[in-house]
Amino acid sequence: MGFRGALGDLLPPAVGVALSPVPIIAVVVMLMAPAARTAPVFALGWLFGLLAATAIIVIVADPAGADTDSGTTWTAVVKISLGVLFLLMAAKQWRSRPRDGAEPQMPGWMAAVDRMAPAKAFGLGALLSGLNPKNLALAVAAALAIAQAGLTTGGGIAAVLIFVILGSLTVAGPVLAALLFRDRVRPSLLAAKDWLIANNATVMFVVLLILGTVMLGKGIARL
Repeated sequence: MGFRGALGDLLPPAVGVALSPVPIIAVVVMLMAPAARTAPVFALGWLFGLLAATAIIVIVADPAGADTDSGTTWTAVVKISLGVLFLLMAAKQWRSRPRDGAEPQMPGWMAAVDRMAPAKAFGLGALLSGLNPKNLALAVAAALAIAQAGLTTGGGIAAVLIFVILGSLTVAGPVLAALLFRDRVRPSLLAAKDWLIANNATVMFVVLLILGTVMLGKGIARL
């Protein structure tokens, strides 16, 4: 498949990781705190967690023959399973969406995220990126794409880094923008946070529905 083919297959899971409303909301809340010291640490934790999860899965998947003809069937089964999983998660998001007039529910830890110690912020970022079920499944999809491409060691490392960078743009991007243009981007970040809080379930439903359809189609095509 080659490096270009791998990059094409990496884009959907990378976008799926990037479109994670709760971490984006969390990092914006951290940035709006007077000191805003925890936001960069949270972003670093996010990068570390996603990198570690993807690298481990690539190491496991590569020796398993994902880039050979014999690996076609099992990789197809994994992709179909991931597609079904995403569709089930989409259905759950749709059922749990706030009804008309109801206030969207955020995780309990969000209330104290702007006062979180740096070490906890790093751990939270790593947990949300590397151990979140959606992101973990997407890391599996990315790792399979990299393993199937039959890349060199250097090419594999580059592909993993590209996936991690793309998947981290919506978390690390606001931090970088706030550090460079704090007063200018503040209104936009606040507006984005409010919109994501109000539309979290809908955004996740659409993202998971698209990912499920794409993964299911790719899996069926490989059978």
